[in-house]
Amino acid sequence: MERIRLLPFIAALIACSTPPAAPGEKLDDGKNYWPAATWRTAAAADAGVDATRLENLLKKIRSKQYAEVHGLVIVKNGYVIAEEYFNGSSAQQAHEMQSVTKSVTSLVMGIAIDQGRFKITDKLLDFFPEYTDIHNMDDRKRAITLASALSMQSGINFYEDPYPGSPLDQLNNSHDDWLRIVLDEPMNAAPGVLWQYNSGVVISLGGVIFNSTHINADDFARQNLFDPIGVGQTFWYKGQPNNLPHMGGGLYLRAMDLARIGYLVLRKGRWGDRQVVSEQWIASSTSHIVRNPRTFGSHPTDYGYLWWIMPLDDTDIITASGAKGQWLFVIPKYDMVVAVTSGGTTFNGYIDPVNFLYSEILPAVATSR
Repeated sequence: MERIRLLPFIAALIACSTPPAAPGEKLDDGKNYWPAATWRTAAAADAGVDATRLENLLKKIRSKQYAEVHGLVIVKNGYVIAEEYFNGSSAQQAHEMQSVTKSVTSLVMGIAIDQGRFKITDKLLDFFPEYTDIHNMDDRKRAITLASALSMQSGINFYEDPYPGSPLDQLNNSHDDWLRIVLDEPMNAAPGVLWQYNSGVVISLGGVIFNSTHINADDFARQNLFDPIGVGQTFWYKGQPNNLPHMGGGLYLRAMDLARIGYLVLRKGRWGDRQVVSEQWIASSTSHIVRNPRTFGSHPTDYGYLWWIMPLDDTDIITASGAKGQWLFVIPKYDMVVAVTSGGTTFNGYIDPVNFLYSEILPAVATSR
């Protein structure tokens, strides 16, 4: 069965400069492994994963039982044990990340904090002195900190559900100043009091990066995050001012590069001999700051600084989630990263990766241990 599972990857493995582990070869624990241009690969069974269960999942995706999946990458102990693309997608396709972008933004903000560019306790509006006539100004708006913005507790009423006609809908279709659109919205709570999903405030963090570093946030991400870990071609949806990248949902990545992001988090911010993001930021940004603001499938989910925290026994699954079925799962208990890209246009297409993570992938690890 293991041989059958590997068949879709033969062409990719032949082109890969890193040879796959030999069948039955004893694999290392991956703690000191970081991929170069390519990843090392191994059979699922050799990495401690039930190959039959994993192959059954792949068959279901191929037969469109999970109809809208475009890409699936699973990394275990630093070995790629599954990589496959569906529904016309390919390894080279830079896929829309939607709100997975927010979790990447968290890493970018953490790097800037590590560099001493600003502190998480700094006030959001202090970064925008050029906006002297912000609408709906009050003491609550003046009190917004970067911490409250990162934890979705800013208090700005930048709602996006229902989407049609919402502030986010207006911003996404506007050629005007995105920062002003966000900052002008009224408050409906004091900072730190009410959790409400808010892409607009996350977009404003791109302005924080620009005004504190004098580098566009996408260039800052390229120099300080993507290049150090080997992320390839990226694309950002941009607007005004200053070609501001859409930090709330406008990043495009390849599935394997999304897996690199996950592997960086799994390795607590280290890549080779470089601490790309501090271990302290990884820990604080993936902590349980807000309890159970949402449920994914039947799983109660907490929130950190732009990361979701899902349960696995008495441990956490560090999660990035985007509309239309974009998911990144970092599973420290099993030293595993799962990256999923999708073209989901239905609710099932959005939530399917959570369902098969819990029903197919995690049991494949647990039953083989």
